[in-house]
Amino acid sequence: MCGISGFVDFTKKSSLEHLKAMSQTLVHRGPDGEGFEFNEIINATIGLAHRRLSIIDLSNAGIQPMHYKHLCITYNGEIYNHAELRTELEQLGHTFQSHSDTEVILHAYEKWGIDMVSKFIGMFALVIYDSDRNEIICIRDRAGAKPFYYYMNEGLFLFSSELKAFHQHPNFKKEISPIGIYQYFQKGYISAPATIFKFCNKLLPGHYLKIELKNKSIKEIKYWDVYDYYNKPIIDISEKEAKEELVKILKSAFEYRMVADVPVGIFLSGGYDSSLVTAILQEKSSTPLNTFTIGFNENKYNEAQYAEQVASYLGTNHTEYFCTKKEAIDIIPELPFIYDEPLMDNSIIPTILVSKLAKKQVTVALSSDAGDEIFAGYTTYDHLLKYDSFFFSIPKGIKTFLFKALESIPLQYAPFINEKILRSQHKMVSLLKSNNILEANQAINEMINEKGLKKILPTATSTRDNSKIIKNSKLNTLLANDYSNYMCDDVLMKVDRAGMSVSLEGREPLLDHRIIEFAAQLPEKLKYKNGIKKYLLKEITHDYIPKEIMERPKMGFGIPISKWLDNELKELIDEYITEEKMNHYGILETKEIMILKHKFERNILYNKQVIWQILVFQLWVEKWM
Repeated sequence: MCGISGFVDFTKKSSLEHLKAMSQTLVHRGPDGEGFEFNEIINATIGLAHRRLSIIDLSNAGIQPMHYKHLCITYNGEIYNHAELRTELEQLGHTFQSHSDTEVILHAYEKWGIDMVSKFIGMFALVIYDSDRNEIICIRDRAGAKPFYYYMNEGLFLFSSELKAFHQHPNFKKEISPIGIYQYFQKGYISAPATIFKFCNKLLPGHYLKIELKNKSIKEIKYWDVYDYYNKPIIDISEKEAKEELVKILKSAFEYRMVADVPVGIFLSGGYDSSLVTAILQEKSSTPLNTFTIGFNENKYNEAQYAEQVASYLGTNHTEYFCTKKEAIDIIPELPFIYDEPLMDNSIIPTILVSKLAKKQVTVALSSDAGDEIFAGYTTYDHLLKYDSFFFSIPKGIKTFLFKALESIPLQYAPFINEKILRSQHKMVSLLKSNNILEANQAINEMINEKGLKKILPTATSTRDNSKIIKNSKLNTLLANDYSNYMCDDVLMKVDRAGMSVSLEGREPLLDHRIIEFAAQLPEKLKYKNGIKKYLLKEITHDYIPKEIMERPKMGFGIPISKWLDNELKELIDEYITEEKMNHYGILETKEIMILKHKFERNILYNKQVIWQILVFQLWVEKWM
């Protein structure tokens, strides 16, 4: 795992010093070394920078940027099957100078070009400069596990693993994106390709950029799309056969993620996904695996006891740490640097804490994200699948009457009304306005509805979920949408930045593309059966861990943020959410923000987390604007 950055400057104003300044902001991603490649060609200056976190081939032979013939690469990630690819390339006449997967990529690109990605099992964000073809290729992995930002404006192309590097270039214009800010306040994160800044994009997962230096053109091209697999015919397969095949894929995927020349551990929550990853790997290991859990004193948010039960049953070398409220809250001022694009997900905090815990013993930690998005684990799927038919059978005219009537009821002023009731009113109005299951999903998950967004962001650009509908499958439509959006731009961003903030490589066993390609074509009943979410995954888990240990209500990996807002965070709210600061930056509509704050203080706000969302944004604004 590393940090990459660089530029192609057709104005030829960028220098090696600019490149070094950009790279220095990413030292946390790669404290073990740095490297630079700077070239001046006829119509541009080209800079590639690399910060190294040594994982595979710890020798100097793995230093980047790395050269092979006319190719030069800077790369962040891991190609887990690099040994097999090396053997295949050696049989084709290639010879290697190192054991690094980076060198394998260079040889693979020379041999197969962009088609090499179809052979890769891994996570990656990489840039290859091909001086013979006078072009640059930028590639992001299929699921988007590794970040890749790029900026293009007035002849300057910048790229980096994190936005903070761009601020070091004097010609980077940090103007707020109307689409990016709208998405942040709509759902708490920003979906690719948008970012918080104008002229700046996230490279879409499963895509690559091709920059032709001679004619200064840039094209974004798709090489993989999860929707292609959801749109394939459903496999005619029995439950027993599906289970056997999935176990085979899971074992291969999990074992690949253990390939490293440094110590590896596992984040264990005690839930199905992390428990299954741990169980399969512990069965194969001759020594106890290192597992890590963060605990909280608030029972509603504490999963440590469940993780300990699983660890004890499997015999892992388990470390748990109960963090104090103060330790968690003290992280909040650090968030704007770690997450240099606003992200309101409050599970950021325990994710950073468990990363710090793991880093004391290991350099690589396996996380277990994507199980909910692949195998249907979210409780919202229950609600949407149960009530979808009812909502969309109501005639449009009646729906319009209902949401207008419901919207006009001033429940916040009624006695004995609590936040839960106000939020239900808020959600019901949005649900009645939705036209399909994706808009209904957005309505359930949105932080501020469209009417409220127009008030606080009058000049921003509104967005509707424009993801595709999977024919004849509402469940698969939801799964594909969450895999492409929420998982990539919230969950994976959170895990990447949390781990990298302490120089810890995070790996995602369930993101192996072979898993989603197979699961997408499975019959729905193997994912969601008689109200049982993640049915097939749970059945597999019960073969390794007794059902009585595993079966319990699903818990989110979060913190009691609503409670903290009323007490410990009040000082921060009063410092950052003020008329003076709102007017100074002029981004949000001051009057409307102060109305929300006033409702929060009187305990009549429909959702207290909106205040957390505003606070996170204000902390970010103060740091970066």
